[in-house]
Amino acid sequence: MTDLPPDPTLDEMRVGLAPLVASNAAFDGWKPAAVDAAADTLGIDRDVARLAFPGGAVDMIDAWFAHVDAEMLRRLPPETLAAMKIRAKIAALVEARLDIVAPDREALRRALAVLALPQNAVRGVKLGWRAADVMWRAAGDTATDYNHYTKRTLLAGIYAATVTVFLDDESEGQADTRAFLARRIDDVMRFEAAKAKWTGGPHRLSLSRFVGRLRYPPAA
Repeated sequence: MTDLPPDPTLDEMRVGLAPLVASNAAFDGWKPAAVDAAADTLGIDRDVARLAFPGGAVDMIDAWFAHVDAEMLRRLPPETLAAMKIRAKIAALVEARLDIVAPDREALRRALAVLALPQNAVRGVKLGWRAADVMWRAAGDTATDYNHYTKRTLLAGIYAATVTVFLDDESEGQADTRAFLARRIDDVMRFEAAKAKWTGGPHRLSLSRFVGRLRYPPAA
């Protein structure tokens, strides 16, 4: 059970409720009933708990994804990541996120369906960008130029594609998902190695096309 301080603020309540709401969303969907069940678990008044998510389903999903960010950073502190090469850091960070959401895979599937709705598409893109930004910052990236945006765009594409595979992966220990992730990271490593040539030559890189290939890779 998540511990809350006495007389918690709405922000503290949102943090405490988020993972419990996700667990209930697998059954109740991202609806007020999921918040009610989470509030009952924590002994919070249902009406007050609902105030923590004024934007409804998207706010609930946002809070859960923020919980995933925080838990990922807890599992992979700076001293652990410092000993890894950049490729291993990114793989470890993405795999940690998948391990965190694995118990609530159906809630994740429902969350992505909510974010895919036209009215939520912009918010969904922002949440994907935020996840990529948190991972790159954890990996030690300090770029502020063009690289800042390309790295996050590419990682957001990799993460989205990997989640798609993960949702239907029934292999032992999500081995198929991890292998898929490794291949996509290899693609990016090759991209980084060739980037100077692509951007300096007569044919500039089409970033949208490259990300599209990550999301929908050709069949092996």
